[in-house]
Amino acid sequence: MLIQRFEEKGLSHYSYIVGCQKTGQVAVIDPRFDVDLYLDYAEKHQCVISHVFETHIHADYASGARYLASRCGATLCLSAYDKGEKYEVNFPHQECFDGDSFQLGTLTLKVLHTPGHTPEHISFLAIEKDQPVALFSGDFLFVGSVGRPDLIGEEATVGLAKKLYASIQEKLSTLPNSVEIYPSHGAGSFCGGGMAARSSSTLGQERLSNPFLKPHLTETEFVDLILSRIPFRPDYFLRMKEYNAGNNRKQLVSPVPLEHNVFKKHQEKGATVLDLRDQKAFSRGHIPGAICIGEGDKVGFWASMVVPYDKPLLIVTDDPLTASEAFASLARVGLVQIEGYLKGGMALWEKEGEPLETTPEVTPERLQGMKDVQIIDVRSIGEWVGGHIEKAHHIPCGELSQKLNELPSGHLVFVCAGGYRSILAASLAQKQGRKLVSHLPGGVLAWHGAGLPLIS
Repeated sequence: MLIQRFEEKGLSHYSYIVGCQKTGQVAVIDPRFDVDLYLDYAEKHQCVISHVFETHIHADYASGARYLASRCGATLCLSAYDKGEKYEVNFPHQECFDGDSFQLGTLTLKVLHTPGHTPEHISFLAIEKDQPVALFSGDFLFVGSVGRPDLIGEEATVGLAKKLYASIQEKLSTLPNSVEIYPSHGAGSFCGGGMAARSSSTLGQERLSNPFLKPHLTETEFVDLILSRIPFRPDYFLRMKEYNAGNNRKQLVSPVPLEHNVFKKHQEKGATVLDLRDQKAFSRGHIPGAICIGEGDKVGFWASMVVPYDKPLLIVTDDPLTASEAFASLARVGLVQIEGYLKGGMALWEKEGEPLETTPEVTPERLQGMKDVQIIDVRSIGEWVGGHIEKAHHIPCGELSQKLNELPSGHLVFVCAGGYRSILAASLAQKQGRKLVSHLPGGVLAWHGAGLPLIS
């Protein structure tokens, strides 16, 4: 059996090529938006992608399943259990029913209907020599957790939680401990709460350590447990489900360098400016109204929660490679309406005499002595509980764009673990029009390193 995992670190997303090493026939499970990596792998290893599978209609990323299947002439196979549901696929595909089997050389993939995270959710059991060897569990079963049941709406949450309990009892009970578990997400994803850091597991390990697979757990106990662990739900989740169920696929755009006057005209027409520089550079001077999301794996992740989807985007960087990586990261969460990036970066913007805005930095020692300031801690709830600055307010960064009107009046000082999220939060507050805004570079780590106290 051939199994190759592909990780998109920014979204904590796993996709897989699985198949028969002997014959070279393979399938792709839960592919991401930019599909060239699967095609490149197949070409390099002389494989034929015969099928493209999806476990469910995804909420956290833009699927590449339709496009990949058309690119390589593969059969697109999706769940048959979306009929009449809130989200229903409306493009051609082969329907998968519980118990269906697909042959990939000597390997068999068996469909298991595993509702709960969503009504239509299916998993794929890999069988070799008549023995179950691996479960591609999608968002049904994670390492250390299970999928959240609240993506259809509050009224359906308890019912889906009960279905998830039934799926665990009915579909996993007959499988041996040796079955490898390959989920679609890892720690850091909002698709479930309390995931472990490991990317894979075995069913035996999960039976020992996953609280949702605890023996003798009643349905009521299961429902209470999962409802207590549902994480924050980003607004874009529902938008992604509609997109992934729909028939229109947006194209990945190529980075276009824009002269500063063209860039400025787009901004004046309402485009959102996304600055990819680090916190220090952004603090010293940036385009007024820009949002700071430092370059790297998390560009799409954070942009999906703070950038409006109904406006075009402008990127601030002077590096074409950085721009290209950011465009791909943004496209994976459905943000493809990108006009281009600033040719020459901020150096050219300043040379042309354009206005700049700054975000003052404060040291831990200075912050401790400041009076009449409102400290806003934008870390996660787990980080906050572990220790925070006395009298700080807690608003997780992913929720801030929805709670900007709840920010207290006065001088705001944003704090996170190291500064990446605090400068993002500060830029959102400045974009809203707040004037007295600062942030703490180095965050709580710098505060603690200065020997200053935290409370829990």
